[in-house]
Amino acid sequence: MSRPKCCRRVGAEPTCKVFKPVGVPVASLEEIVLSMDEFEAIRLADLNGLYHEQAAGRMNISRQTFGRVIEVARGKVATVLVKGLALRIEGGEIEMAEMRDFGC
Repeated sequence: MSRPKCCRRVGAEPTCKVFKPVGVPVASLEEIVLSMDEFEAIRLADLNGLYHEQAAGRMNISRQTFGRVIEVARGKVATVLVKGLALRIEGGEIEMAEMRDFGC
């Protein structure tokens, strides 16, 4: 029996939840689902340029788990780009990171 998945911390939600090739109706495309934690891993590592250890700390997971998550996420994104599929971002065991409000 495998360990239960721990809740992964996500710092930001995507502004767009579905991406698809131009000119093709989404109903006629095969979809690949990218979970919110996979989205966060790509955001931290590829957009923000964090090392795996730093990104894993922000997501509240181990570096090894982060490595597995980012590998799966990059594979899904590559498949979508190469095959011209739709990408939907949703789901996963997540918690939103605490956002601080600073007041004067």
